[in-house]
Amino acid sequence: MHLLAATPGGISDGSEAIDLGQSPADIVVLSAADSELACFSEAYAKMGDDIPSLRLANILNLGHNMSVDLYVESVINGAKLVIVRLLGGRGYWSYGVEQVAAECFRKKIPLAFLPGDDQPDAELATLSTLDPSVCHRLWQYCVHGGPQNAQHFLNFSASLLDDKYKWLEPQPLLRGGLYKSGQGNVNLEDIRDGWVAGQPTVALVFYRALVQGGNLKAVDALIAGLQVVGLNTLPVFVASLKDPIAAATLEQVLADEVPHVIINSTGFAVSSPGTTRTPTPFNLSGATVLQVVFSSSSLDSWRDGLYGLSARDIAMNVALPEVDGHVLSRAVSFKGSSLRDERTQTDIVTYEPVQDRIDFVCQLAANWAGLARLKTEDRSIAVVLANYPNRDGRIGNGVGLDTPQGTITALRAMKAAGYDTGKIPDGGDQLIARLAAGPTNQGQKGNISESLPMSNYQKFFATLPMQVQRAVCDRWGAPEADPMFIINEADCGCFAVSAFRLGKVAICLQPARGYNIDPKSTYHDPDLVPPHGYLAFYCWLRSEFGADAIIHFGKHGNLEWLPGKSLGLSDQCFPEIALGPLPHLYPFIVNDPGEGTQAKRRASAVIIDHLTPPLTRAETYGPLADLELLVDEFYEASGVDPRRLKVLRSEILTLCTSSGLDVDCGMDKAVDEDSALEELDNYLCELKEMQIRDGLHIFGNTPKGRLLTDLLVALVRVPRGSGNAGEASFLRAIADDLELQFDPLDCEMATTWQGPKPDVLTGKGNWRSVGDTVERLEGLAFRLIAGEQIPSANWVRTILVLEVVEAKIRPAVEACGSGELAGLLQGLDGRFVEPGSSGAPTRGRLDVLPTGRNFYSVDTRTVPTPAAWTLGWKSASLLIDHHKQEHGEWPKTLALSAWGTSNMRTGGDDIAQGLALMGVKPTWDSASRRVTGFEVLPLSILDRPRVDVTLRVSGFFRDAFPGLIDLFSSASRVVAALDEGEVDNPLAARVVNDVAELTQKGVSEEQAKVQAGYRVFGSKPGAYGAGLQALIDEKGWDTEADLASAYVAWGGYAYGEGAAGEVAHGLFETRLKNVEVVVHNQDNREHDLLDSDDYYQFEGGMTAAVRELSGNQPNVYHNDHSRPETPRIRTLEDEIARVVRARVVNPKWIDGVMRHGYKGAFELAATVDYLFAFAATARCVRDHHFDAVFEAYLTNDKVREFIHTHNPDALKEMVARLLEAQEREVWKPRLNRTHDILTKMADPNRKERKVT
Repeated sequence: MHLLAATPGGISDGSEAIDLGQSPADIVVLSAADSELACFSEAYAKMGDDIPSLRLANILNLGHNMSVDLYVESVINGAKLVIVRLLGGRGYWSYGVEQVAAECFRKKIPLAFLPGDDQPDAELATLSTLDPSVCHRLWQYCVHGGPQNAQHFLNFSASLLDDKYKWLEPQPLLRGGLYKSGQGNVNLEDIRDGWVAGQPTVALVFYRALVQGGNLKAVDALIAGLQVVGLNTLPVFVASLKDPIAAATLEQVLADEVPHVIINSTGFAVSSPGTTRTPTPFNLSGATVLQVVFSSSSLDSWRDGLYGLSARDIAMNVALPEVDGHVLSRAVSFKGSSLRDERTQTDIVTYEPVQDRIDFVCQLAANWAGLARLKTEDRSIAVVLANYPNRDGRIGNGVGLDTPQGTITALRAMKAAGYDTGKIPDGGDQLIARLAAGPTNQGQKGNISESLPMSNYQKFFATLPMQVQRAVCDRWGAPEADPMFIINEADCGCFAVSAFRLGKVAICLQPARGYNIDPKSTYHDPDLVPPHGYLAFYCWLRSEFGADAIIHFGKHGNLEWLPGKSLGLSDQCFPEIALGPLPHLYPFIVNDPGEGTQAKRRASAVIIDHLTPPLTRAETYGPLADLELLVDEFYEASGVDPRRLKVLRSEILTLCTSSGLDVDCGMDKAVDEDSALEELDNYLCELKEMQIRDGLHIFGNTPKGRLLTDLLVALVRVPRGSGNAGEASFLRAIADDLELQFDPLDCEMATTWQGPKPDVLTGKGNWRSVGDTVERLEGLAFRLIAGEQIPSANWVRTILVLEVVEAKIRPAVEACGSGELAGLLQGLDGRFVEPGSSGAPTRGRLDVLPTGRNFYSVDTRTVPTPAAWTLGWKSASLLIDHHKQEHGEWPKTLALSAWGTSNMRTGGDDIAQGLALMGVKPTWDSASRRVTGFEVLPLSILDRPRVDVTLRVSGFFRDAFPGLIDLFSSASRVVAALDEGEVDNPLAARVVNDVAELTQKGVSEEQAKVQAGYRVFGSKPGAYGAGLQALIDEKGWDTEADLASAYVAWGGYAYGEGAAGEVAHGLFETRLKNVEVVVHNQDNREHDLLDSDDYYQFEGGMTAAVRELSGNQPNVYHNDHSRPETPRIRTLEDEIARVVRARVVNPKWIDGVMRHGYKGAFELAATVDYLFAFAATARCVRDHHFDAVFEAYLTNDKVREFIHTHNPDALKEMVARLLEAQEREVWKPRLNRTHDILTKMADPNRKERKVT
């Protein structure tokens, strides 16, 4: 039967309702644990016929609301006793709890809701109708478990209907213990009897329920596999890691026999995300903990799909164990064949191991154990630097990181720890020069010191699954055709490898993914398989070099983004094919949980998080400073010398016009000259207060002096935690203590200052405006934190914040450098690296400090959080009002980019905003704060029309947040079904229109409704990105239509409510064609839109696609959510202009990156690339922005010589990109000679043409 309708307000995953086919019975027991149901089934089979009838059912089979309705009507309705054991509380099955409770109340059926673990649940207790003592006894039977307790659980349940049935109290069983196949209670000596002397030990931890239910195939398979790879196994079962008795038992076992590595299969976490860490029983051993998954999905769904694991598995067996610092390995078993128990009318499920997954985990464990046992001087370590966009001026990519110098710092720490590092280069520039001397991005050119013989590659390639071999050869041809292959007549040839050795350390350049080889023919191929040269590189690392561990240094490489399953990888997934079961460490910026989590889940990486770059105020410079002085003089003269006003006004307007500042700040749209000057004044003040990076972070170093003080001021500028006392905004605390009576975080900068002017607020220039007051507050904040000024005794609020700075925040920041090196060395020792939370420290997330930890992300079930909803609602309201004010009408259709990284960092701002635009609010479970559904707000509350919102989610968002996709999709379909007019609900009107068009084309009405309702699109399953990077980097496009086509090709896959990447390019084009507004939000100022290719790919790509498909340039907003209390709505053009002026051409930022040699020049060249890409895609870069960059980087002798000296390739690439900007007519320089100057730089031997 097909039961497809979803209940309004409920989240639908698109699955169909299931009819379990059960008839009514006296007793109904529902549980989410297959092992528990199996135990009850077995116990019931031993009971006679003279007993109440029993039905057993798994709650997971009643996830669909209509499945619940059907079961309540056909089974619960006729019961005499209902017992529900619910793992995770009411929020996990809210609709089912509601309906079962209502039916039992209506029919006066005794009902017991029991917690699914060993912790009481007050909410479930209030929903039960049985006496609390009865519920407690039933619960304790389940908590203790085992056949005997299952028997008396059923006897006691029966006695509630007829007291003739006899029962015993729950019998406590062993909460944890050792396991040996075929034997009962065993001790440690019994386990050791089967060991081989001298072999390393691995502890294997699993749930006691598997022993009680006899569901041990996967456990036995792991034990056998570990024996094959030379490990002694210490199998330990536990009721739960949170159970104090079980935890103590496990801790004692691991103390008596300290393992070299641990494999854990239990779910959830001992600690809670974002709180002080609770030690686990594993910690005293110091061993790395590998998380293995016994999946709740079927083998077929895993094998045939690309998600790998279900949303439930991701939450319980991946995301939460990461909080405890576990390293995800693989899923090794799945639901297999089931046996039908006719008496209880239920299917008894067994879990079947997959041998090659078992083998992989066992080898991974053996390699970690081997690393831990190796002497430091004997370890071979590979350090791999990222290499994109595959140009020699951009080697060693690492966001916010001086990757080359950080590598040097790490090498020096390794040398001090006893590693054989050979002769370490003197600095980062020398490291890059050595690497660049070999083969890099120009094929086989250079000094080839390392290579892989063709015969060795062929042996490796032959071990790959045939499907993989065919895919690589079909796309790239024979290995000999690879650009890195060297023909050698003396033998079969070899592959050049971009690497050189320093003792037993290999410094390597990660090979290109393959898009650079043939960009025009591959840009429509989002799941492009890597070429032979790529696989040969990793083969060399694993076999020829014999790496014991690999370090991918800095965010981020391309390995974790290769095609394959989202997580729970198979032997046909390319991250596994390339890396194999190698211990893997990954220094990664702490404010990017999403992309770091990708490496954790797809490449079993141990993250070593590092600090963000130092932040500072942009302040003012050059022409901006000149303008500020003129504006101050103008306002002074306005009250004193009216004759001078005309001259000053002319000077100001002339300077603004010549620099393009009049357009950037909106003076050209002002109604009169006074308003224009006010716009300018406000703009100059805001630019000064923008946060920009001051140089780069060097891994293993902590900022000092002014850099440290600036960073500390940035960390306490916004409220943290409660926002009170020592967690208050420092600027607000000072302002309140000085009784200034304004909010320095939310004010109009150009407004005349009417408040007090205390002497302590010293500063340069006039004190005329609110912006001047903010600037003086910033100066005082700096002096206070630097210790240059002592606060007055009555500055109570200020002192509270300063005390927290000195007691907690400063020590945490100062511990980052040493912590990063300690974390890396700990990981290289094969030991456990402490976990820590992740996020943007300047957005109030100081819990992410100190760095050097293995960061985790979020509990995906709680997203969006109530705080994110508050911000999302506020931002949506401001956006709609701004658009109405600017364009005279409400926005009807909007497209929003949603990234997994920002979603994790903020708790779901973007999704909350998208829901708010539609007029939808999430609902949360009051106890756990997990999202349970949504409510559609009436138009009377909205006081404006709803907006038709289309989401383009990133590949990682798709992988990490399938539940959020279903939430948004379900909400949009409910909104589309509302009986509201076209003006109030353009989404409903559009769906009706699209259904009509689709049915006219021959699509069935049912399918037309499904397709017309798609509002979530993303990358092809198993693929990532937006498709524009290689196209632009390799100049593989001719017209804007190529860019639009690539964006649609990569993003035209529909998701939500059962659609798992349906091919829907035509539907995606239809959505984009009707889009009026494009939105992208930025949640922190630790980076900006001109230091990452992702912004132009998603935001710029979407804009290009909308323009090409609709024929109109959409309104594009790039909103600032960096201060959650006060989101700002800005156009993309405005944001580009602000970033160019505040950072890109700011001498303060340029001086900062010039401290970093090669990588500093890299940053300058990257900025030019991203500016060009935005111009090409979104048409949002004005000519004067390119002019300003050209003058700041290339006509400034000091800067140009710096680039030429430290990174001549970056200079060539920068010049080539600016010439391309002119050739493609996205830049018309102000100076006629600009083209000649650039041409001369590109070819110094070229003669200049005469200009008449």
